[in-house]
Amino acid sequence: MSTITLNITQEISDQIYRDWHTFGEVKHPQYTYYQLRLENCVITSYTSGKIVFQGKDAEVYASPYQKKDTIRSHAGSDEVGTGDYFGPVCVCAVCVREEQLPFLQELGIRDSKSITDEVIQKMAPVLQKELVHSLLILPPAKYNEIHKTRNMNAIKAEMHNQAFLNLRKKTTLPDLIVIDQFTPEAQYYRYLSRTENVVRNIRFETKAENKYPAVAAGSILARYAFLHAMDKLNEVYDMVFEKGGGAPADRSASEFVRRYGMERLHEVAKIHFKNTEKITL
Repeated sequence: MSTITLNITQEISDQIYRDWHTFGEVKHPQYTYYQLRLENCVITSYTSGKIVFQGKDAEVYASPYQKKDTIRSHAGSDEVGTGDYFGPVCVCAVCVREEQLPFLQELGIRDSKSITDEVIQKMAPVLQKELVHSLLILPPAKYNEIHKTRNMNAIKAEMHNQAFLNLRKKTTLPDLIVIDQFTPEAQYYRYLSRTENVVRNIRFETKAENKYPAVAAGSILARYAFLHAMDKLNEVYDMVFEKGGGAPADRSASEFVRRYGMERLHEVAKIHFKNTEKITL
């Protein structure tokens, strides 16, 4: 269940009531103008000027009433490979200037998860050429070594921070810097508490790849790097390593161990994933 709180005008509160009061139960708890109990969401308008959307579809109901920022020059980052048993973790930070936004819109840039790998193979080289970016690739063997002392989110925080540090060496970072949120902001900076140089004043947003072209570009370039890394693994080990973390990956893991032995699994896989426990010989 998710919760979204907005500061709104009385006019917007009245509009929400008009839009939805006929679709569910209307209540009037103390200190509220109204409470609407809808399918998968409860909307409560408080006399303080806040309105709260709570439930499975809170974001769906709240989205039309959220203030949309005018997209301007910004930097953003995203990661790929964290849900894949095989292959590296790739993080890419990208800087997008305001004058580049029409080009990205025309290109149809969006979250890499909504684009086929074939399209990414064509789109990524164009983005590499046009956008200032910083790409980090953490191979499985190195990932497994680091994971002995740090969890996945700590590793991602360090990689995102380093990607922005590298990007800052290439260009002046805009005022707006966005990360597709994978952990609360306070926890992100706790992960970096022992890091000497930390990029701050970052905006953390869920589904940021659908709102900010720089994050979407980072997602595409990270995916492009991941795909090439997987092709290399296939070539080196003369296998087809399945992407993702499901049953096909389990079968690839079992085949790899039969051919190369369990002691070499750390070279290709994130061994703390549950897939390791499902290996059959």
